[in-house]
Amino acid sequence: MNTATVESRIETALDRIRPMIRRDGGDVWLIKVEDAIAYVQMIGACGGCPASNATLKGGIEAVVREDVPEILAVEQL
Repeated sequence: MNTATVESRIETALDRIRPMIRRDGGDVWLIKVEDAIAYVQMIGACGGCPASNATLKGGIEAVVREDVPEILAVEQL
């Protein structure tokens, strides 16, 4: 049985994709998990980037849902 919390598993998943985000001058922070949705904040260059939604859905959400299947979506705050 995996005793790691959902939040810590999400952080581990985010750590997998952070190097790519940081390479572009940004970062992503997990703010909260509520009703099987992970809420994140995109910061740095990612905060105002027009491609941040594509990064969020195509990259971050895909990795998080792969590693933490009980998460249904990742949304930006």
